[in-house]
Amino acid sequence: MSDLLLLNRENDITTITINDAANGNRVSDEMAAQLTDMLNEAQQDSHFIIFKSAGDSDFCQGRAVVGEKGKTLPEALEMRDKFDVVFDLYDAFRNSEVPILGVVQGEAHGFGAALSALTDITICSDQAKFSLPETSHNIMPTMAMSALMGRVSRKALMYMTYTCDVIDAYMALSFGLASQVVRHDELEVTVEACVGKLSRIPRPAIKAVKEFSTEAEELTTKSARAYARNLHATINSSESLRK
Repeated sequence: MSDLLLLNRENDITTITINDAANGNRVSDEMAAQLTDMLNEAQQDSHFIIFKSAGDSDFCQGRAVVGEKGKTLPEALEMRDKFDVVFDLYDAFRNSEVPILGVVQGEAHGFGAALSALTDITICSDQAKFSLPETSHNIMPTMAMSALMGRVSRKALMYMTYTCDVIDAYMALSFGLASQVVRHDELEVTVEACVGKLSRIPRPAIKAVKEFSTEAEELTTKSARAYARNLHATINSSESLRK
């Protein structure tokens, strides 16, 4: 396992850490593929997953440089297959059977903003900052946009995409990118408190909430109601919830 990604298992809680603070915790394609495998494996027997980055100032400054400016681009189909490594990672976040708790302590730009959006609960330091800077570099931003869809409103997404403005943690909270914003020196204790609350929820219930939140948002109101009704009856009859 590369030391640029760390995995720690304590009881039934898995913590995955991007460990490249010297490089802004940027993520290469190789790291993205490894991170996908780590998430897919961890969700099988973890109560939940904590996702964070090393260092004090950068959550993730984006993707690691993958080519040289002016270099001939690969053929379109090859490019499409190459980018699947990113979409596979996005799917690992969205399709995880258990919730993923994101901890954003600093700068989260481009790919970093996408990753912070994809976590189910995102606790941010008041020093966190976010942006989608792609269009300012003449890059089509639809990959990062797809990660934010369903997380932020259309108006917020269009604003971030077109202006490329860096937004602070409180604007990210209003946009829906963050779940909670706390003082930087209170981030660790706040995360610990959230971990304690998640740990008390029986595994069938914690998985059911993630399942419903993932699947029901694409259903009609009538179908979502029926899904909720059946899931509610099934999970609440579980022996583990009656202890």
